[in-house]
Amino acid sequence: MKGPVRQLLFWSPRVLCIAFALFLSLFALDVFDEGLSLWKTLLALFIHLLPTLFVVLVLVLSWRWEWVGGILYIVAGLRYLIMALNHPEWVLIISGPLLVVGALFLLNWWKRAEIRA
Repeated sequence: MKGPVRQLLFWSPRVLCIAFALFLSLFALDVFDEGLSLWKTLLALFIHLLPTLFVVLVLVLSWRWEWVGGILYIVAGLRYLIMALNHPEWVLIISGPLLVVGALFLLNWWKRAEIRA
């Protein structure tokens, strides 16, 4: 495996995961339009940021153990796919990136010896 391909395979799941976490965190901004008190707003913000926290925590684990990220992101993508069947427009937007990142982490783990050579 050549240098640029190795780097692309190593960095693409990580960068896509960071971009997806930033995208998910945008959904938390709607708590500021609800007119809640400070503490209720902070609580609502925390609750809205829990999916982003999950994505970031799994990314931290995946940075070292790619197979963990691969499995957890695929499971999360399939879970959301099942939960959101009545909203098909959101399935591709949320589940799609999770499944792609999970597959890339599994590929990264599978080709680990070639990537780190």
